[in-house]
Amino acid sequence: MTTPGAESLFDRPALRPPAGAAARLAWLRLARSHRVGPATFLRLMAEHGSAEAALAALPAIAASAGARNYTPASEADARRELETGHRLGARLLCLGDPTYPPALARIEDPPPCLWALGDPGLAARPTIAIVGARNASALGLRMTMRLAAEVGEYGLVVASGLARGIDTAAHSAALAGGTIAVLAGGLDCIYPAENAALARDIAARGLLLSETRLGLTPQARHFPPRNRIVSGISRAVVVVEGAARSGTLITARNALDQGREVLAVPGHPFDARAAGCNMLIRDGATLIRSGEDVASALGQTLPRRTVPNAAPRPEIASRTPPPRPGGDIRRELLNLLGPTPIAEDALIRRTGQPAGRIIDTLMELDLAGEIVRHPGGLVSRAVA
Repeated sequence: MTTPGAESLFDRPALRPPAGAAARLAWLRLARSHRVGPATFLRLMAEHGSAEAALAALPAIAASAGARNYTPASEADARRELETGHRLGARLLCLGDPTYPPALARIEDPPPCLWALGDPGLAARPTIAIVGARNASALGLRMTMRLAAEVGEYGLVVASGLARGIDTAAHSAALAGGTIAVLAGGLDCIYPAENAALARDIAARGLLLSETRLGLTPQARHFPPRNRIVSGISRAVVVVEGAARSGTLITARNALDQGREVLAVPGHPFDARAAGCNMLIRDGATLIRSGEDVASALGQTLPRRTVPNAAPRPEIASRTPPPRPGGDIRRELLNLLGPTPIAEDALIRRTGQPAGRIIDTLMELDLAGEIVRHPGGLVSRAVA
């Protein structure tokens, strides 16, 4: 499901990137100034020709709009952010730079600045986004890991948002083939904290991106803009699990607005986490069952290749994302289960808990009528 020719709506004159340290500092100041979002930044640059001139004009523009005592972002703050990025080993990519993600530069509201930690060249390769529910089922996680590993064999980079659940599984399985994580906060403020080790792996073997200033802890309002970057750097968005009203569906809508393909993995009609995927398929999204389906949906034959130093298939326990620490094991098991039966062994691997504890807890859930047992050691969540 895509909007043919939508990308042409966003054609604009090429923006000349800043040349020299002073121009780069002014560019960052303008991008960080209060109420200057991507659209306003582009308009100011088009009207004034440079970030320095736009900064000089900002107080008068703000005053004419009724804002009193408006002050652009300070040179000291921008310089401090640049120094922090340098210490972190990150690079500031400005719109128009040769290393700025080319697909992202063509969306309607591209970030004027991006902090990048890792290999920016990954963003120039064919990329697909894999997104889905934070409270993903065990089957959803397994499907995500299989898809992420398989598309890597076709030379595709996997992008996602480093969130819990589907995002974490996608990044973990795609490390060998190439993965890009887009953060809602600063590159030095990993969220959720439990993904700090995964973020370090991605920085070493893939790419971390963020448009927000360094040191910023993400809040709810930062995630929708993050989602537009996930879809913006990608040729297609694959939705594995997502409720009918969720951030996952926002990413899918962003993809349509940006002229990207939307692909979806079908799910059980009784599982609320599959409602969004099933709605997308009903409305025209391409049904996906494998990495081969993804490659085929992109409309070209991609040479399948062997990923160097690839880890074992996703079913292997070592490829399973680590369980979240603490918490109620009963609740965790119920979150992992859905209407579709799954093997007890898969639950044991996923939770990382002793087999005896999982078996005892499943017995308690069975007696409480919250799960259903099936032949062959399979269990599912009871459906009312």
